[in-house]
Amino acid sequence: MALKAVHVSDVPNLDQVPENASSLALYSSRFPKGVEVGRWAAFKAPKFLVIGHRGYGMNQLQSSDRRMKAIKENSILSFNAASNYPLDYVEFDVQVTKDGFPVIFHDNHILCEENGMIHERRVTELSLSEFLGYGLQKEAGKVGKSLFRKAKDGRIVSWSVETDDSLCTLEEAFQKVNPCLGFNIELKFDDHIVYQEEHLIHVLQAILQVVFQHAHERPIIFSSFQPDAILLIRKLQNAFPVFFLTNAGTEIYYDVRRNSLEEAIKLCLEGGLQGIVSEVKGIFRNPGAVNKIKESKLSLLTYGKLNNVPEAVYLQHLMGVEGVIVDLVEEVTEAVSNLMRPSKEEGEEEETLLEGGENFQLLQAAKPQFSQRELSFLLKLIPELIQQ
Repeated sequence: MALKAVHVSDVPNLDQVPENASSLALYSSRFPKGVEVGRWAAFKAPKFLVIGHRGYGMNQLQSSDRRMKAIKENSILSFNAASNYPLDYVEFDVQVTKDGFPVIFHDNHILCEENGMIHERRVTELSLSEFLGYGLQKEAGKVGKSLFRKAKDGRIVSWSVETDDSLCTLEEAFQKVNPCLGFNIELKFDDHIVYQEEHLIHVLQAILQVVFQHAHERPIIFSSFQPDAILLIRKLQNAFPVFFLTNAGTEIYYDVRRNSLEEAIKLCLEGGLQGIVSEVKGIFRNPGAVNKIKESKLSLLTYGKLNNVPEAVYLQHLMGVEGVIVDLVEEVTEAVSNLMRPSKEEGEEEETLLEGGENFQLLQAAKPQFSQRELSFLLKLIPELIQQ
């Protein structure tokens, strides 16, 4: 399945919608129909989107919060668990093995223990069979290589979760995940590597081959932090919207295109992209950028820990953000449903929503109401509150 790398100018056929693209719709059965594929003036979400981060939520192995290590992230089990809630998409990371197979895995390296020593191997330097040999195995009685993970402080910890699942390919996700759930496919590349265009095209072609073969009516969004990759995926296809991922200046990189929302807007406009996925702190620190993004006819989604706080999500809704990527799927989807439902008719009985869980309790007697003056005050206050 390995594909030969060629120059982008040599693959004009990929810049056209494939023959079966008429069956590819942006919106799932949870969305209204009638969107024509392949003619993207702009991506417009039909409602405020909630997207599950790596499925049911990322694994944070050193967290005291059990919800952060309930189900193995980026797995079929995690995606289908997320589909039990009113989510629109699941977000996950795709890399391509050395023999050309797109697989779903976040980290650049796989860590395992052999003979009492921790060994580290780059995912993209493994064959598919080697990659699938790590962790829980599908075949009864077969034992895979143990999985470990490197924490931010450098410590190596066992990748143990309450409900484990095997590693999977992108093709498996299309075949086994609830078809009404959209896929936000993050094109994963190493921040520390400078990629040649031919290599990027080789990787993106392998991913597009699987997507075009299996997407059918499933809604798809492509996203990436890698500026060159995200521009190329837009050139190679026009069937699905493409979003640029940015830390919005919360971290600084050698590539200046990654260091601010202003640069992200510029990249999107120059490359004909449909939107931006920003770290939520970047939006709260620079709320004026939301209007600039809207004026540029770009859509805006966010990610980050603050998206697990319902009040922060609701404020983004008021600001004009079109969707959020979250870890606490169950809690946030229910809170969003209650916070954003239509106002109650006069005299209708008020309800109280109590959400259980560690460090999470939301008392909802009525939807919060902000005047324009109050909203302006909040937008001025929040950047000061979240400065590190």
